[in-house]
Amino acid sequence: MAGRGRTGAGASAGKSEGRRLRRGFGWLTVLGAVLVLGGIVGLVYTGVATLTSMLLFGWLLLVGGLVGLLQAVQSRGSNFFWLGVVVAALNLAAGVVVIRHPESTAEALTMFAALLFLTGGVFRLAGSVVVRGPQFGWTLVQGAFGVLLGLFVLFDWPHSSLYVLGCFFSLALLFDGLGLIAIGMGGRQMVNMVSAATPGDQEGTHN
Repeated sequence: MAGRGRTGAGASAGKSEGRRLRRGFGWLTVLGAVLVLGGIVGLVYTGVATLTSMLLFGWLLLVGGLVGLLQAVQSRGSNFFWLGVVVAALNLAAGVVVIRHPESTAEALTMFAALLFLTGGVFRLAGSVVVRGPQFGWTLVQGAFGVLLGLFVLFDWPHSSLYVLGCFFSLALLFDGLGLIAIGMGGRQMVNMVSAATPGDQEGTHN
């Protein structure tokens, strides 16, 4: 009788844990769906997505600057006090500039991204031609794509700043959301499989 009571208590705890896990994975799926929806809307309205990403970036800089300033004040008297104050002040100043001038910030970051694509593509092309390793073809394609993307953004600049960053931001939301949906649905299926197999295992152990 005591063994059956312990078995029943264990089964009840297992069911409760299974419900909690299913609820958690369900919330992951819902969050993923929200991110996917936000990514799709951002791809449709790339200008709005660009400004939104710039404002979020500015507020992150402000919050990071405030946190860094608090940490610097708490560590006053140490050798890194003034360095922490300077870094925090730079983050705060950059955050204010980004929030007050999101369009200009988007133009500057778009130019930086275009130059990054262009230089990265050139280095990949040169490296693939010089080394000619086993991944020669794939590296060559990556380099050519980077150069073409960089040139495309540069030739359409500053108009490209209205959609490039917003497109990247929306794609990041979309893929992150799809990943969360896959994790949530896969986790729920795994919990259901374990919950369905547990009663049979318990019966076999009891017999």
